[in-house]
Amino acid sequence: MRFMNSRRGFTLIELLVVLAIVATLLTLAVPRYFQHVERSKEAVLRENLATMRDAIDQYHADVGTWPPTLESLAEKRYLRVLPSDPITERSDTWQIVPPPDGETGVYDIQSGAEGTGLNGQAYADW
Repeated sequence: MRFMNSRRGFTLIELLVVLAIVATLLTLAVPRYFQHVERSKEAVLRENLATMRDAIDQYHADVGTWPPTLESLAEKRYLRVLPSDPITERSDTWQIVPPPDGETGVYDIQSGAEGTGLNGQAYADW
């Protein structure tokens, strides 16, 4: 019977080659991942703005006045909860636009996030 004294395993060169391949794949995948995360946050922002604007319009059609605050939309059940801004990840950064005719209340809503979206437009202008 022959006794084998050889060790089985990977050499240092083989491990370095595998790590180099993994690093190359990560340099391609990671930027795309973060771009998709940013794109999904912007999609949620668009949807939140559309939902809140619709709730503001429904409140105005039902009551005849503009809602006094955003929180009143949730209190009167036009919204279940006040959605958060996905860019700032807070619900208290929304910018309220007053009615153009000098009335008080919430006429429109805009994001309070700084910066611009992937389309080049400022978040506050959406």
